[in-house]
Amino acid sequence: MNRTLAQLVDELDRGATSSRALVDDAFARIGDPSGQGSKTFIRLFREQALAAAAAADRLRDARLPAGPLAGIPVAVKDLCDVAGTVTTAGSRVLRKRPPAVRDAPVVWRLRAAGAIVLGTTNMTEFAMGGVGINPHYGTPLNPFDRATGRIPGGSSSGSAVAVADGIVAVAIGSDTAGSIQMPAAFCGVTGFKPTASRVPPEGTIPLAPSLDSIGPIGVSVQCCATVDAIIAAEADEPLAIVAPERLTFAVPRTLVLDDLDDDVARAFEQSLTRLSAAGARIVDIPFDELGDLPALSFSVIEGYAWHRSLLASSRDGYDPIVAGRFANGASVSAADYIALRHARASLIRRSNAVTAGFDAVLMPTMPLTAPPIATFDGNEAHWLATNRRMIRNPGIANFLDRCAVSLPCHAPGSAPVGLSLMGEHLADRRLLGIAAAVERVLDAARSE
Repeated sequence: MNRTLAQLVDELDRGATSSRALVDDAFARIGDPSGQGSKTFIRLFREQALAAAAAADRLRDARLPAGPLAGIPVAVKDLCDVAGTVTTAGSRVLRKRPPAVRDAPVVWRLRAAGAIVLGTTNMTEFAMGGVGINPHYGTPLNPFDRATGRIPGGSSSGSAVAVADGIVAVAIGSDTAGSIQMPAAFCGVTGFKPTASRVPPEGTIPLAPSLDSIGPIGVSVQCCATVDAIIAAEADEPLAIVAPERLTFAVPRTLVLDDLDDDVARAFEQSLTRLSAAGARIVDIPFDELGDLPALSFSVIEGYAWHRSLLASSRDGYDPIVAGRFANGASVSAADYIALRHARASLIRRSNAVTAGFDAVLMPTMPLTAPPIATFDGNEAHWLATNRRMIRNPGIANFLDRCAVSLPCHAPGSAPVGLSLMGEHLADRRLLGIAAAVERVLDAARSE
């Protein structure tokens, strides 16, 4: 089991390790030719990280006050501005842009907490897709069944693999239609998609500003909660972990349980059984409103608005699938976009009324386990169909402007499966406390 943030802080405080040792170990893992480091990271900040580690160790040796992440290595998705570096968002068409003048707020807030940014992680180009394949920088393999070579999920592919491989305990991702939740589920780690407005998006390359969220992927719920508080500039109060017998969960019988792989259906039902045995109340609900989710995509429409000039000048430099998806936005009228925004507002209001009496909504994060990368070679139709299937469940939280957590719920040694807990708008810390309680139940069952 990879070490959590709390374990790393304890080791540093006891002198059992040093920040320099943690950074050296992280770079050794990244550079290991038998691993996935070269495809997990797009760029590294080796000199800066080593200097920051030396400073953190001196502060700790002098017993001077330091931040909650003092001396701990982290990673950030390649769409976040890092001062002095060109932000490329997993693409090659932005390489000639000027370097960022300042860190994105999420980056400087991590630095202010003492974290050491090792580098920027690989991602689906411009965050446009959940499969996680990147033809420009390579695709980091899913930690499960590397002999076969399975997709990591996207778009925050490198962040999830960096955590799963123990390079970092936590990494920053972004989520527009499940891009934190999906790779976390596929890679067997924890991903938290906050309510979008809590974390400032400035200094990050947008996909769909109406939906974009910036959040953590980590070893545990508490790792995600610690980093969430930092990047949201909130007090890191202890999570209010609710006893399972005081929790009532809703399980929608509309849409989210359709077309499940057998492994996913089995892991989900076992999770419900374990939660019920622990005292939680599980209630099936129709949630017919989910059947009204529109086919039109904010990612296509708002993404095209950002990309249309680049597409006109540099389309040949894009992943053809990504370019084609953005280009589809050219055919959407202003009236269609306005209607989509009205439909979203209506669906949010109606859905809030449906779930108001529950502590969280439970569903499989995705209806499938990670397929082999080879099945996508030269097969755009398969890419598009798989992507649609993948984003169906996790994208609900984005559309409804809510928070969500994906927890690993599979049996040890089997293909990773995620259990999604969707909370209410701005009820993020409460959801994290609930997720921590669920995590304890699932971990106890996994260790039996």
